[in-house]
Amino acid sequence: MYASNDKLIILDADGTTIDSFAAIERVFVRHGMSIGDLERFQQRRNLFKYLGGIKEFPRNLARQMRKVRRSDLLLSLTEVYREEASLFPGMAGFIRSLIKTDDLRVGLVTRNITHEPEVTLGRLFARHDLDIHELDFIRCIPLKEKKGPHFQEIVKDYRVNPARAYACGDEHGDYNAALSAGIRPFIGSYGFESHKRLSVKFEIPEGFLSSRPEELIQRVIHALDIEGPR
Repeated sequence: MYASNDKLIILDADGTTIDSFAAIERVFVRHGMSIGDLERFQQRRNLFKYLGGIKEFPRNLARQMRKVRRSDLLLSLTEVYREEASLFPGMAGFIRSLIKTDDLRVGLVTRNITHEPEVTLGRLFARHDLDIHELDFIRCIPLKEKKGPHFQEIVKDYRVNPARAYACGDEHGDYNAALSAGIRPFIGSYGFESHKRLSVKFEIPEGFLSSRPEELIQRVIHALDIEGPR
């Protein structure tokens, strides 16, 4: 029925493999703005994530309108991602292990908003001794575009049984995208959405959630039955 016996895993960048909050916080501080703490950051919609929360919003918006253009913020974000941002602890070795595993297709689907995101992510990964071009695929999609259709296309392109395919993300949209493609989601509740928001508001079962990057890594390694990072 399926032309390939390979397994497949789709990785997310921001908030799942990359510590995006730390990078965004640096950008806001650089422009004299406050993004608030991680807990409040995780409760916001996309607009508020980049303009600050309810408490910070009036001051940030005023500064944005008077002094800081969105284009300047994106330029700073691009620079920080390329020169300073980091993968979460353990992620570099984890990704390296995935790439080296036979019969496993590994790739990235991201809505990263920096300039030339593939270049940006390539430089970030390179600082962790990872060559992004060793991945089987990279898809940088617009912020408003859903991931589900891309997941479905990737599974189809590689002729993989969806039951042997997985996706790692950090938002309820990643969970829904995976389910829509018939693949198994691993959701980190340490990124852009909190554990409470994911489990209570969006009713994602605990069995899909990992509260720390290390937990997500161990769950994936166990599910794929592969050797972990050294």
